[in-house]
Amino acid sequence: MLNHSDTKLKSLKLNRRNSVIFAVLMLSITAVAMPAAAEIINPSAECVIDANGDEVCPFLNDGSNDGLELVTFFLFFVGYISMGAAFVFFMSERSNVAKEYRTTMTISALIVGIAAFHYYYMRGVYVDHQVVSVEYRYMDWIITVPLMALKFPSLVGKDAITDTKFAGLGFTGICFTGALVMIGFGYLGEAGLMNGMLALILGGVGWAMIMVATGLPFGLYDGLGVDNSKIRDELKWSANALRTFILVGWIIYPLGYLFSPEVEIIDVGAKGELWMGIAYNIADMINKIGFGVVAWMGAKKATEAMNA
Repeated sequence: MLNHSDTKLKSLKLNRRNSVIFAVLMLSITAVAMPAAAEIINPSAECVIDANGDEVCPFLNDGSNDGLELVTFFLFFVGYISMGAAFVFFMSERSNVAKEYRTTMTISALIVGIAAFHYYYMRGVYVDHQVVSVEYRYMDWIITVPLMALKFPSLVGKDAITDTKFAGLGFTGICFTGALVMIGFGYLGEAGLMNGMLALILGGVGWAMIMVATGLPFGLYDGLGVDNSKIRDELKWSANALRTFILVGWIIYPLGYLFSPEVEIIDVGAKGELWMGIAYNIADMINKIGFGVVAWMGAKKATEAMNA
């Protein structure tokens, strides 16, 4: 049996190893994305001479942009590269955690894998038609956001999920309904099918439903559907980190929503679509990849403790 100091030392070594692995992953993403993006937006590679003898350049290289178009394109590009890399990473790590946490790793991989697919097409739509696609965005969210809510109980374990119900809904029902409310009203607002501010407020109700079920980080509120005393000590940090992502990380989304052209809460003209796309892309990379990373770290710590 390992004593407390041995266990602590092993945990510190695991944390260092986790940090190194994640740092290498991020550096690899940058090494792949930067040269490829530079080649795509290189005017000498993309400008062509048409039948009339005139030089024609794609909108990214025609000199008419002020940098926002390039930032938006680059974030779409890095989005699908980083999501794809995270998918490979989570699937490769699935066999390195205890059987109880493999479902968590699978959900993490599904979230970023689905997002990588959609980001590939969103980048294509942006390059070909100069449009930040709302439709592809919400097709992604309607699948991945409920999966993100499902990841929490898969990590903390079924014993930590209470039988408490609200309006006939248990933990999973509240989270799924909240996700659908949040995404549904967000789309109605961005598609111009209802008042943008009203849609934002009603969508916020769905966000609040998820927080009511999962709780707030660091003991601020345990959550309607969670018994913190039954969460393994090795998983408590990760559980709180997931709650922090929901509470803080998800705030970036309504900030991007404010710039949506159909919503027009913050009107900056034609640039609103670009600011919206930049905010959404940053939020997706932070939350989807970060959600998976903290769950993986918790699963690894719990696996090491079980093996000890």
